[in-house]
This record gives sequence, structure tokens and C-alpha cells, in this order.
Amino acid sequence: MMETCIEEWKPGTGQVLEDELQMLGEMLCECVHDGASIGFVLPFEQRVGRAYWEDSILPPLRKGARRVFLARSEGRIVGTVQIDLDTMPNQRHRADVKKLMVRPEARRRGIARALMLVAEECARSEGRTLLTLDTRAGDAGEPLYLSLGYVLFGVIPRYSRSPFSPDLENCSFMYKELDPAGGSQR
Repeated sequence: MMETCIEEWKPGTGQVLEDELQMLGEMLCECVHDGASIGFVLPFEQRVGRAYWEDSILPPLRKGARRVFLARSEGRIVGTVQIDLDTMPNQRHRADVKKLMVRPEARRRGIARALMLVAEECARSEGRTLLTLDTRAGDAGEPLYLSLGYVLFGVIPRYSRSPFSPDLENCSFMYKELDPAGGSQR
């Protein structure tokens, strides 16, 4: 089995950045085509995936409002998760977990769990004690989040469109309270 390392994304410049944006765009495209409910629908092209990272993620990342973690295997990006720190002044104690994804061929190796644990530690280091996330109800990620101590607090029916059709799908909303010293507060 190939070794995977988790690192915070510190975008470089020039060809390094181009290569990373290419890999991230490919991964996003693969995940959407595999049915991931991460905000995009078919048809979905790799250029749109790359543009998402360049136009929607790099600006908040560079201003410190978002942290992005990458999982790499043999130099190739195989997974990612984001922590959105851009909250209102009365919500500086919380952060949102966003866009956990792992390339289809790299799944079932603990990468998603490792990414989530790093994201939680990041939130803790930023003084955030409450994490929130949403996921398609019944999706493969739901048991992972529950096993990590996230609490399901509601399901909104017909919340978002399926990646494959105009059908509307239910969305589960979850939270986790973090102990600033480590672990969960639950």
C-alpha cells in the first residue's frame, strides 16, 4: 500500500501552482463524476474544477479565511478538506468543514478520516470550538462523521440537486463541539 501524507496547502507559484491546480481540478472532476454531492452537477468538465480552486478557493485561502489540507500519495493529490474560518464576529468560536473528497481509487484507506482529524486540529488551533458540516443524507460520509463524534441535528428535505439528475436530495446537518485541549466536548 502506498503511503499517504497530509499537509496544509501552501500554494506556490508558477509551474508548482499550475500542477497543483491541475491535480485538484482532476480530483474534483473525478469525485463529481463518481456521484459526490459537493455542489456540482453533470455535465462537469475538468476546466470547471480547476477554475473552482483558482477562483473560489485561492482568494479566501490567501487572505487567511480558509485553510485547505491535502492528502498526497506518491506526489499526487488524492484527497482534500477545507476549514472555512470566515464567520461573523459573533461566531468566531466556530468553523465550517467543507468539501471533504478523496479520489475514488484512493478510498477505503483512512484518508478521509485522517483529513478530518487534521481539520479538527486546525480548527482547535484557531480557537474554534464548534464545527459544522453538511452532507447528502445517507451518503457514504455520514457514518464517518458520526464515528468521529459529529452529531446529526437535522435533515432538510429536497435541499440540493443530485449530481446526475434534476432530482432534489435531502441534506444532513451535523456539528461537533471541540475541547480546546483536544478531543470532543460531548
